[in-house]
Amino acid sequence: MTRKSSPSPSPVSRSGRFASGPAAEVAAFSESISFDWRLWRHDILGSCAQARMLAKIGILSRRECSAILRGLELIAREIAAGRFQWKSELEDVHMNIEAELTRRVPAGAKLHTGRSRNDQVALDVRLWLRDEISALVIEIKQLQRSLVSLASRHPTVIIPGYTHLQRAQPVFFAHHLLAYVEMLQRDRERMADCLGRVNICPLGSGAIAGSTLPLDREEIARLLGFVDSRGRPRLTQNSMDAVSDRDFVVEFAAAAALIAVHLSRLSEDVILWASTEFSFISIADSYTTGSSLMPQKKNPDIAELTRGKSGRVIGNLVSLLTLLKGLPMTYNRDLQEDKERLFDSADTVRSCLRLMSALLDHSTVLDARCRAAASDPLLLATDLADYLVRKGMPFRKAHHAVGAVVALAEKNRQPLNRVSLLEFQSISSFFAKDVHQVFDLDRAMLRRTATGSPGTRGVLARLRYWDRVLP
Repeated sequence: MTRKSSPSPSPVSRSGRFASGPAAEVAAFSESISFDWRLWRHDILGSCAQARMLAKIGILSRRECSAILRGLELIAREIAAGRFQWKSELEDVHMNIEAELTRRVPAGAKLHTGRSRNDQVALDVRLWLRDEISALVIEIKQLQRSLVSLASRHPTVIIPGYTHLQRAQPVFFAHHLLAYVEMLQRDRERMADCLGRVNICPLGSGAIAGSTLPLDREEIARLLGFVDSRGRPRLTQNSMDAVSDRDFVVEFAAAAALIAVHLSRLSEDVILWASTEFSFISIADSYTTGSSLMPQKKNPDIAELTRGKSGRVIGNLVSLLTLLKGLPMTYNRDLQEDKERLFDSADTVRSCLRLMSALLDHSTVLDARCRAAASDPLLLATDLADYLVRKGMPFRKAHHAVGAVVALAEKNRQPLNRVSLLEFQSISSFFAKDVHQVFDLDRAMLRRTATGSPGTRGVLARLRYWDRVLP
């Protein structure tokens, strides 16, 4: 009886288990090379470390290791130059690179020893995200610089502060901008904290249960920079958790979503300030757009798009949480869906940070308009209540008395600072001849001396602080 020859193994499964490769529609449905090609640098970096470790434990000879490293270097050059041909039938970035390496370097067939695509992709994503966080922190810092720069160019401009989008109390424009600098500083700190949990090496965990080979995980961690401040390797401690953990991806997505929310709030302020009704700022023509119908329009589209894109970043976070919530241990193919959400969040937030920074750098503050709006005496109604407190009146009674004065001014259709002394004293004898001094706006700003308040000296001090820490 003649034995039939074995069919050629599928380049994806690399197993004799299957009689044929996947159906065309299955291959098209399951491929990920269309998006995970972005991990190529980190996949090659991990493979180089894998080769060196295998040589150290005797799986590869020195000659074989050198040949693999040269082959990976040449492939990296071709990818960087755009000459590498990605093949969808090889499914993902890992198999594309390994298959081409093995075609050129026979010893490449040994590279996957003790390694699974499960721990390989976990490694690649951590390496990629480690670099992405570092780059994102730089973008956050640049936006902080742009905010501080704009604030420093207009340190004495006063605008109305708003609650419920109603005029509330006067604040320095710089103080308003510095509120976003504080938010972004927390974003930087969150990213740094996230990085600590990203920077842990999973390679060596295999598909689920490690390997019977004497893999030197510590060596790989050191080669790839997965070390603590004292140079000690940082390794995942449970092989099942290592290959199924995407907490670090969710954590990044959550931090990115909060950055997007902060950018959306800043965008909303910019949109309002640039409107004709506010006219607090003017954005350069190069950072606005026009209308296809109305020739007079000058639209703050960058801010509007940034506000809109926050929705997709928030959505990516929800998608990732939903993806993970029902998965049993350990690796499941569902996890392939994490990358597009991760990549999109990183790309979207970085572009929004960069464009908002440029928009602020090309914006002008309209000082006179800001001053006119801030000169509304109603903004100092709370200062008037504080005046009565300093005279000895309990705050609740002072609040009521000032409310009565405001009602009187509205009834007489006169500004609050035009109420006469006799009218003030008809409401309370605590009002004295110096009551109208409360409405001196510049003095009112000098009186705000508590830490964190928008006082003249405090805002200038905070500007100096940020100039010093944001070189």
